[in-house]
Amino acid sequence: MSTTWYECKIKYRKTEENGVQKVVNELYLVDAMSYTEAESRISEEMTAYISEEFKITNIKTANFSEIHPFENTDRWFKSKVSLMAYDEESGKERKTNLYILVQANDVKEAFDNTTHVMRTTLGEYSIPSISESPIMDVFPYFSGDEKELEQIERFNALKASKPIAVSTEVIHESLVDLVESLEE
Repeated sequence: MSTTWYECKIKYRKTEENGVQKVVNELYLVDAMSYTEAESRISEEMTAYISEEFKITNIKTANFSEIHPFENTDRWFKSKVSLMAYDEESGKERKTNLYILVQANDVKEAFDNTTHVMRTTLGEYSIPSISESPIMDVFPYFSGDEKELEQIERFNALKASKPIAVSTEVIHESLVDLVESLEE
């Protein structure tokens, strides 16, 4: 089973540090099976963070192939990765584009994190573009298994940008295990 990500736009009145209230539109990403579930999930998640009334103004499917959180980072970047493949029948090189969402503090770090994610790729690839995403936060789906609860804690620690005592490789492996267990 593949993961479907939905971009959910939320509009609400936010009180800034100086006490002034301002209407803001923020974009969040949720993993869901349908638009209805995405609406339900984002409502549930936002209720925990926003005490004011909010409105879901838009929900659409996102075109991300993979989502990769990294520790000690605070922004999300959209990386376009072009995979190169040689077509033996036509004798031409073909490109297939995919989009990866990575967490980083700046564009250079986003490039480094994308390169780190792609390190196990056997074929040739290039990274033609990286841009900062307006996505504020990502809410993956978890079914509640004990193994997944441990992975949730690791993911949440990454989201909170708190240092944790595991390497990026261990976190990546845990997220891969989680995805594989969800696909079964």
